[in-house]
Amino acid sequence: MIVLLGYMGSGKSLIGKKLAEVLQWPYADLDTLIAQVAGQSIPEIFREKGEIKFRIIESEVLQKELKQPKNQVLALGGGTPCYAGNMDKLLEAPEVTTIYLKTDLDVLVSRLWPERVLRPLIAHLNSQEDLKDFVRKHLFDRSPYYMQAQHRIDSSEKTPQQIVAEIVALLF
Repeated sequence: MIVLLGYMGSGKSLIGKKLAEVLQWPYADLDTLIAQVAGQSIPEIFREKGEIKFRIIESEVLQKELKQPKNQVLALGGGTPCYAGNMDKLLEAPEVTTIYLKTDLDVLVSRLWPERVLRPLIAHLNSQEDLKDFVRKHLFDRSPYYMQAQHRIDSSEKTPQQIVAEIVALLF
């Protein structure tokens, strides 16, 4: 199993789908799996149950996926590695390779600004400068978790095809 992690906007879902296509493996997005289990969208879970309940569900769904090792590409949510010992679980899981899609702050802000209303953690931000400050602080808090990944790929200025090719060359 290849697990992609990184901050929101780093390209985990896009790269995950393309990588799965190239490898001819199934693709799964942890947020989609969470929404299926909860019977609600991620924004609805945040709004109605709060972030803590979301993180509990997220950890449970991740553990279930890790118990069924298979040839699969799994894209995590941006915060997944940072809560409930999830990063330790990823690193201890057999047959799991973790890849951090590292992305520059300015690139993240440019990707996230147009779609912020779709993302519960940043929907309330009213300016690009507020978003930049928010992302900067989150990256500072989350980087120690992300940096534990077995591999790091810079996804800032490369095309999705270049990133997928780099991952394939690295692992196979």
